[in-house]
Amino acid sequence: MTFWELNLVFLGLAAAVLGLAALAGRLRVRHAGAVLATTGVLWVLTAVFDNLMIASGLFDYGHERLGGVYIGLAPLEDFAYPLGAALLLPGLWLLLTGSRRGRED
Repeated sequence: MTFWELNLVFLGLAAAVLGLAALAGRLRVRHAGAVLATTGVLWVLTAVFDNLMIASGLFDYGHERLGGVYIGLAPLEDFAYPLGAALLLPGLWLLLTGSRRGRED
């Protein structure tokens, strides 16, 4: 299994959870802006800290399973995990907290 195949499973599940929150009517436009902003911040942090960790030798990848596109030393596949987290966690939050009576959205 390549990292992209693993990413497709992870991102598919994350998108499905966020989609369920949207279908339940709990996702608002302001939530989408927060997801986009969070994704951008997480990607910058991933670019910085993955490169530092790889450069210091903390971990390495099986390069035969990578797509071959890198941002610095970090493979592009690494940037799917912050995207998945930025989709999954708000979706879970919205589904599990539900709507409250008398609360303005």
